[in-house]
Amino acid sequence: MASRLTHLLPLFTILFCGTALVCNASEPVRLIFDTDIGNDVDDVQAMGVIHSLQSRGACHLLAVTVTKDSELAAPFVDLINTFYRRGEIPIGVVRPGKTPEPGKYLPMAAELKEGRFRYPHDLERSSDAPEAVALLRKTLAAQPDQSVTIAQVGFSTNLARLLDSKPDGASPLNGVELVQKKVKLLSVMAGAFTPIDGNAHYCEYNVVNDIENCSKLADQWPTSVIWSGFEIGIALPYPSESILKDYAYVPDHPISEAYRRYDPPPANRPTWDLTSVLFAVHPDRNYFDLSPKGNIVVEADGFTRFIPAADGRHQYLKLSDQQRPRTLEALVQLSSQPPSK
Repeated sequence: MASRLTHLLPLFTILFCGTALVCNASEPVRLIFDTDIGNDVDDVQAMGVIHSLQSRGACHLLAVTVTKDSELAAPFVDLINTFYRRGEIPIGVVRPGKTPEPGKYLPMAAELKEGRFRYPHDLERSSDAPEAVALLRKTLAAQPDQSVTIAQVGFSTNLARLLDSKPDGASPLNGVELVQKKVKLLSVMAGAFTPIDGNAHYCEYNVVNDIENCSKLADQWPTSVIWSGFEIGIALPYPSESILKDYAYVPDHPISEAYRRYDPPPANRPTWDLTSVLFAVHPDRNYFDLSPKGNIVVEADGFTRFIPAADGRHQYLKLSDQQRPRTLEALVQLSSQPPSK
């Protein structure tokens, strides 16, 4: 009898590991999310992916840092975290930064209903949040060596300034030393590594809007960097039918509402930022292939040039026809998964 029970233990483990019916035998990925949320809606969906992965035990979101200098950007992040019942996650903001306009959906964080926020959250203004580099240093210093993965899906302002940071009360190390000691992987949504609509010199938005800092990141970041280029997100368009149907488990869902405000269905938005997050947490699940190793140089106009090198620190994502449907299905299921109870 004992031997038969032992044989059945893996099944019991699968069935009773939570509502997602997913167990992760390995330690969750310690994740920092750096975002320009408000400039496009894929940042919002990427946060849904992160929270669902955390509910499944695959990652632990340590902090979110914002590179959009809008007073409503950090409150919107807090809104999303609170919706997923994780309103305690620290949020840091860029000072000063790019693109201060609120955009199409960030005003959701200021809207009231019967005297209270429509979507509950505590943070009212980005200026009330800590500065991003200070939060990054504090967060990294508290983690085990070589344990942190960072997903950057916007401008490179915060991480470039982290590299330039000096020793402080959080750590006696300078920025480069701290990153080298604590970070194991940086997953970046930036650049383009195949022709876009026939243009072999395509200059991507996240790079063009912060060329100097992206160049510093490419030149000086001391760990492995995996780039998800513009071509990956457009190869995986998010089906708008999911926006109309898969988020209807609550009357008001911040992700589907943000999507509808930004680009209403039947628009199928690219999944740029979602891809960097998925790779950051599951680099070994064959959702993507990787290019050979090399180094990426950011040119004066923002073009990202890849130079193969056997000892290079950089690679970029590739997507085969066989991977495409499975990867898109994973992104849809994760983005739309209800919050954990």
